[in-house]
Amino acid sequence: MNNDKEHQFELLVRQHKRTIYTVCYMFSRNKAEIDDLFQEILIRLWNGFQDKKERRRIETVPLTVDIDPYEADDPKTQQIRELYDRISRLDLIDRSLILLWLEGISYDEIGAIIGITPNNVGVRLARIKDKLVKMSKNE
Repeated sequence: MNNDKEHQFELLVRQHKRTIYTVCYMFSRNKAEIDDLFQEILIRLWNGFQDKKERRRIETVPLTVDIDPYEADDPKTQQIRELYDRISRLDLIDRSLILLWLEGISYDEIGAIIGITPNNVGVRLARIKDKLVKMSKNE
């Protein structure tokens, strides 16, 4: 593969890595599993990014995310961990909705991803936010 395609892929990953990480976080809270999911998604994206004629064995290189919600002890990070702990207790659809919304994805796009109308996205998000506020730490 030429350097231009590699550069295009790198830019694409940099642009969307937070969203990819969020999708990984929808399925696990374990850092090692999230890293594995992230790597697997990137490999699949890379394979899909190439033209069929150019497919070949690819040496994998671990890619990391700039965010680590597992290690920092500052108050803001603790609040983020608390939020994600509460989010993790939601069912898969609600968890997906709120995480996509937190990534700044529009109601139209979220609706298209989840398979519901944008109005339904708004209604469900309001209910989810209410659930999150009412959750206690030990629920």
